[in-house]
Amino acid sequence: MAIRRKRHKLNLSQEDFADKANIHRTYVSSIELGKVDISVAIAYKIAFALKMSLSRLIREVEKNLQ
Repeated sequence: MAIRRKRHKLNLSQEDFADKANIHRTYVSSIELGKVDISVAIAYKIAFALKMSLSRLIREVEKNLQ
């Protein structure tokens, strides 16, 4: 949820976001729907594409899990 919300704030489509993160668009969808667990390396790519630090991304995700 946090990733999708931030992606929308940046006005990025899933395809544009996937390009920036260098991951496949369908993987972005799976991540946003919570269907997959991701590695730290993928989390870093996502944070970079969202223009935020990895630690901030983790805090945002933690807030949504509480």
